[in-house]
Amino acid sequence: MKLNVTKYSLLPLALASGILSVLTIPSHAEDYPQWRGAGRIGISTESTWSVGRGNPPKVWQATVGEGFSSVSVSRGRLYTMGNVRGTDWVHCLDANTGRVIWQQKYTCDPGNYTGPRCTPTVDGDKVYTIAQDGHAFCFTADRGKILWQANVPKVANADSPQWGFAGSPLIEGNTVIYNVSSNGVALDKITGRLVWKSPSGMAGYSSPIPHNINGVRGIALFTASGVVSVDPRNGAKQWSHPWETNYGVNSADPVIIGNTVFISSGYGKGCALLQLAGGRPSVIYQNRNMRNHFHTCLLLDGYLYGNDDGRFKCIELRTGKAMWEKGGMGKGGLMMADRKIIGITESGELFVVNANPNQYQEIARTKVLDGECWTDPVLANGKIYCRSHEGTLVCLDVRRR
Repeated sequence: MKLNVTKYSLLPLALASGILSVLTIPSHAEDYPQWRGAGRIGISTESTWSVGRGNPPKVWQATVGEGFSSVSVSRGRLYTMGNVRGTDWVHCLDANTGRVIWQQKYTCDPGNYTGPRCTPTVDGDKVYTIAQDGHAFCFTADRGKILWQANVPKVANADSPQWGFAGSPLIEGNTVIYNVSSNGVALDKITGRLVWKSPSGMAGYSSPIPHNINGVRGIALFTASGVVSVDPRNGAKQWSHPWETNYGVNSADPVIIGNTVFISSGYGKGCALLQLAGGRPSVIYQNRNMRNHFHTCLLLDGYLYGNDDGRFKCIELRTGKAMWEKGGMGKGGLMMADRKIIGITESGELFVVNANPNQYQEIARTKVLDGECWTDPVLANGKIYCRSHEGTLVCLDVRRR
């Protein structure tokens, strides 16, 4: 696959058309090295945002293959994945220019909804991925050399979920943890050898989330039948809570707050807030005010902002009370920076909204992509990256001029 990269001149702001200008320069640059950023919470600390007239300049555009993989940005390099006619491609691009640094490819049956769901995980000088069929790789970050590869479901004797494996790898100490089998699988991050595996069972589609609840380290993830937490050292189950969703689609990551856990899923299921006491979860509330099909909510100051079955919505974490909602999201995704939410609708409209629980306050909106846009946008080092399922990846310059 030859990557198609198109560069754009930076037009004077006065010549740009449209209504969006989220022109920012971070008070400090921040990489976004894995799924939902360094803390896996979807929130960047880049700040000093300002709003003017016009669209943010498009710096470059690339075709990366079909898929739902978001981007990771580290040390000036961008990593993402896509599928072209049954072949997966892992791309490393210059984050500022879109220039190809390296690419790797391997055969992968596209199955339902073509393309990888995993976002590459960068850990120092290495990059970790997992394909839709469960084939895991460890690459050198600078040149893309394959250090090891493993068929994780074969190692774990695990079945594949209907839509393939979707969770992004988590680095925890000397291991890399995958949402495979009933409660996850851990491989040695240097050698790829099995460290521990869970009993045979069906995985969910969420990514593993590290946490410390009541002083105990754990890894939380969704299986096809509920949320579970395991000891990262040996995979022993710490606690679990049943959560049945149609077709086993438990996709949004658990949100951990102190000794409470917020979970949500679509198909009309809804959400719940769990409290952990004595190693057992109890339900504080359960309702249908937030139905995350696969996008995880953003949490700020006790309020959750998320995609509620196609509507952008804010609810109070403590009570589950709905604060406001706005239509038109489709299956688009969200992230947050400087108390502002950056979102993209399913139809490719980029928008920015103040994280205000009292009212919906849209700052700006513009069309940036065609096609089916289900992937979270990413802000990193003054640039916003957005992609479509069909494989168009755009880079927008949002630094102050």
